[in-house]
Amino acid sequence: MYFAALLARTEDGWEASDTELDDVESLSDLAELAREASPEDDTVLVLIEQEDAWFGVVRIDGEDDPRIYVSDAAAAARSSYGEILLTDELLGRDPDDDDVVDLDSLDLDGTEDGDTEEDEEDDAEDGTTSAEAVPHSPVGDRQILDDLGVGEKELLLLDADDALSSIAEALGASEVLETVR
Repeated sequence: MYFAALLARTEDGWEASDTELDDVESLSDLAELAREASPEDDTVLVLIEQEDAWFGVVRIDGEDDPRIYVSDAAAAARSSYGEILLTDELLGRDPDDDDVVDLDSLDLDGTEDGDTEEDEEDDAEDGTTSAEAVPHSPVGDRQILDDLGVGEKELLLLDADDALSSIAEALGASEVLETVR
């Protein structure tokens, strides 16, 4: 089961709204949705959780690029909402790797037929290639909430089942978050 909410910081404190992510197909769409929640270009947090599996925080500060933290990249990668957050940049991948082949680095002696049987066996054993590997660990900006009262150490210690409540409590937004749960 998923839960997603927007927390927008205003002059009067935090305002929460339940958000539907069915029409969100990319991080850009998510950032635009968050910016619409705060016409004053204040900080907006998008909080997403999949019960007992992973949670994510996306922070939008005005027109700045979104900052992202995901508690378990591998678990999030199996989720349609998690895939929105797991950008190539966040995972340390070069998005052009698949499209560009360095011909100088290839040994083109006319005998190549593609992968060797050994390469195919290695890929089959783990079900992925090294470029597709996603870590079973947190990824992203671990200082995403430092200035809001949740330091890196506390963020890393949060369990997926109560992380959003703990974050909201640290922000002083527990009551407003509970109204949209």
